[in-house]
Amino acid sequence: MEFRDLKTQYKVLKDDIDKAVVEVMTNCNFISGKQVEKLEKELAEYVGVKHCVTCANGTDALSLALMAWNIKEGDAVFVPDFTFFASGEVVSHIGATPIFVDVDKDTFNISANSLENAILKVKKDGKLNPKVIVAVDLFGLPADYTELKKIADKYGLFILEDAAQGFGGEIEGKKACSFGDISTTSFFPAKPLGCYGDGGAVFTDDDNICELLKSYRVHGKGSMKYDNVRIGVNSRLDTIQSAILSIKLKAFREYELKDINKVADKYSEKLEGVVKTPYIPKGFYSSFAQYTITLDNKKVRDDLQKYLADNDIPTMIYYPKPMHEQKAFDYLEYKGEGFKNTISLCDNVLSLPMHPYLKDEEISKVADTIKEFFNGNK
Repeated sequence: MEFRDLKTQYKVLKDDIDKAVVEVMTNCNFISGKQVEKLEKELAEYVGVKHCVTCANGTDALSLALMAWNIKEGDAVFVPDFTFFASGEVVSHIGATPIFVDVDKDTFNISANSLENAILKVKKDGKLNPKVIVAVDLFGLPADYTELKKIADKYGLFILEDAAQGFGGEIEGKKACSFGDISTTSFFPAKPLGCYGDGGAVFTDDDNICELLKSYRVHGKGSMKYDNVRIGVNSRLDTIQSAILSIKLKAFREYELKDINKVADKYSEKLEGVVKTPYIPKGFYSSFAQYTITLDNKKVRDDLQKYLADNDIPTMIYYPKPMHEQKAFDYLEYKGEGFKNTISLCDNVLSLPMHPYLKDEEISKVADTIKEFFNGNK
């Protein structure tokens, strides 16, 4: 059993993917080929925004957004404490200060109450300028943008939607990657829409931001590649990856997103009353980058993970350590207060095998093995 079955996906899409890759190899348009612009148009259309600017990876996508807003030293950027390191790393990398915020214990996404408290604390301290809220669509579920928008408007902050795991998610029919003032995603192979290497994209409705992003991703270029009008980076999505993603986007739109939600529904039905299953608020739709259950405590979580491994069922823990406890952020001198939900989740969550090609018998095996574990530990 695969945790994320990219092998089966490739077998299903093999003919179309191989043809697309051979076309790039034949034409030798490896950098900025026509497939890149084609993919950007397809992605923007799918998400429902004016512009999509692809780049080399999801981390660069976040960095490019912060660069476009000129976020710098002295600025405060609010980041959920329960997320992947990159969400905060990019803030420190440009010289700004990440301010970590607790998350909601049910959705795992940034807590509006904790966020507002953190903003008020920063304003009271007066040492930093509050500028950006990084809202992570964790495990495929969009954050609560209705509440976040109220807070952003109240305090004059930008919203940066980190949809690295959220591509395909929805709120009332509106797609993830359209909720932020700028939104980003990742095409890391295991993401809801993944390529065969690294890749990322930035989404915006702002024409000026779009032009800045296109400049920054190619060494700050102006009218041509040898006209450099600002300090930028080298962050382009390869033509081969763009060609692959166009094929995979079609499958994602036509059946993969629906199928992974069917898998989630079957898991939740079989595990009801056994463990705490993912909570999807009314009007929300998850792309289920992960299917994550919550156990009562760390010992039960760790024992269950071992029991599943002994039965050849792969699992993952996202994430075993809060952001504020990462050694790289020691300089921020956090002491752990205000992160009750994050600390609990780091000890108690476990992600199960999850992908659109998961078979009914595999779902049953996972669920039955979890039930066996609890029946044997009563």
